[in-house]
Amino acid sequence: MSKLQDLRQRKEKIALGGGEKRVQKQHEKGKLTARERINLLFDEGSFVELDAFVKHRCTNFGMEKVDAPAEGVVTGYGKVDGRLVYAYSQDFTVVGGSLGEMHAAKICKVMDNAMKVGSPVVGLNDSGGARIQEAVDALSGYGKIFYRNTLASGVIPQITAIMGPCAGGAVYSPALTDFTFMVDKTSQMFITGPQVIKTVTGEDVTAEALGGAMTHNRISGVAHTIVSNDEECISEIRRLLSFLPSNNMETAPTFDGGESNIIIEELNSIIPDNPNKPYDIHDVIKLIVDDADFFEYQPHFAKNIVTGFARINGESVGIVANQPKVLAGCLDINASDKSARFVRTCDSFNIPLLTIVDVPGFLPGTSQEYGGIIRHGAKMLYAYSEATVPKVSLIIRKAYGGAYLAMCSKDLGADLVLAWPSAEIAVMGPQGAANIIFRKEISGADDPITMRKTLIDDYTNEFATPYKAAERGFVDDVIEPSSSRPRLIDAFDMLKSKREEMPPKKHGNIPL
Repeated sequence: MSKLQDLRQRKEKIALGGGEKRVQKQHEKGKLTARERINLLFDEGSFVELDAFVKHRCTNFGMEKVDAPAEGVVTGYGKVDGRLVYAYSQDFTVVGGSLGEMHAAKICKVMDNAMKVGSPVVGLNDSGGARIQEAVDALSGYGKIFYRNTLASGVIPQITAIMGPCAGGAVYSPALTDFTFMVDKTSQMFITGPQVIKTVTGEDVTAEALGGAMTHNRISGVAHTIVSNDEECISEIRRLLSFLPSNNMETAPTFDGGESNIIIEELNSIIPDNPNKPYDIHDVIKLIVDDADFFEYQPHFAKNIVTGFARINGESVGIVANQPKVLAGCLDINASDKSARFVRTCDSFNIPLLTIVDVPGFLPGTSQEYGGIIRHGAKMLYAYSEATVPKVSLIIRKAYGGAYLAMCSKDLGADLVLAWPSAEIAVMGPQGAANIIFRKEISGADDPITMRKTLIDDYTNEFATPYKAAERGFVDDVIEPSSSRPRLIDAFDMLKSKREEMPPKKHGNIPL
């Protein structure tokens, strides 16, 4: 046999992974193989594999007899829409995709290389966890990955897809990355599985209820996106990458922005006349951004605030907006965490921020106070104050009290604040304010009900408007809603050359 034939045969064997039977089992579960996922992620023919010949060196518990092609993980680089991206894809058909010393070394090499050249890293996770036979070597492998996740944080985008089981220490690498996708019904994440929980606490819970995709997208907030299958997952990762720069020294790619001076008459009537009536903030967002294209971040978690990526005039922006349909748009613990994390992600990768404000306040109640709403709300204040990217705020209705400040007010560093005529900027709502300010007048009146209504109306006309804030310079302009898109395009264009430096320090102490 020639050396060339030998090479080809070796590569063919490696490409088969765990063999046809295991590949068939993978397909029967509704899952693609590691290599099929890689081929979907990268532009056709662009993927270059690294370390295909790496082998483990474990001799415990019969492992010396176990052949693990590619060491259970496919690693390398290629192009996504013509841009360089590194990736690793765990192969469940090879020793259950379990992570050992050399498996981890392959992942670490990919991460090191991505840092050197400044390209995103995509991890496709499908693993039974630590390779028990390798004991502390496997744990060391996880530790080395966590360390690199942390060093890469804010330098290159890190995207993780959970496409199978992910348990124990394996869950912390995804948690350290910027974006976590989960595939519905075929992926789970948990620190301890259902059997251990049953033994220790007596609780009966299924793997899906404990750590399934919707659990982590809706309840825990650990994951950011839920998808229905592997193909959709890869497609959405490619879409997300289009909104992101390759690293923290670059800006996101630009696209054709369409019509820039368009007047959208529909926006003039989108806010209900009744200030307490809800509406869907998505309707506002989709009218303002290019092609109604909005990539939502954590759409199932803390629905009272909406976050995500869009383009305005072809350029990426991060949007944070209150959702009046849920809890009247109040800020609570989860909404504060969600938005603070998103703001910091945008700031890390030079993505300008648009904040759309309709917030009546922080959610009251003992559960919020006992849960630390003060600490969690402070994360929003910190994130916005720390961010040096262009920050534009658009106040479209309520903006009351501390929540007004938390939604990127002028005082927290907003570069431009615009308001619609329907904006109400005040310490609190007219009814609450009137009850406090005019308590004596109301109680002493012959007709307290009529007096109260009159005083509330007077307060509303005088203070529940954008004009007092505009008089003080806290609002830069009050605009017609229909002109919002051209005004925002102009604002972000004006802010392109923004330069702002924070005081020298090792790092701040965010109220975690």
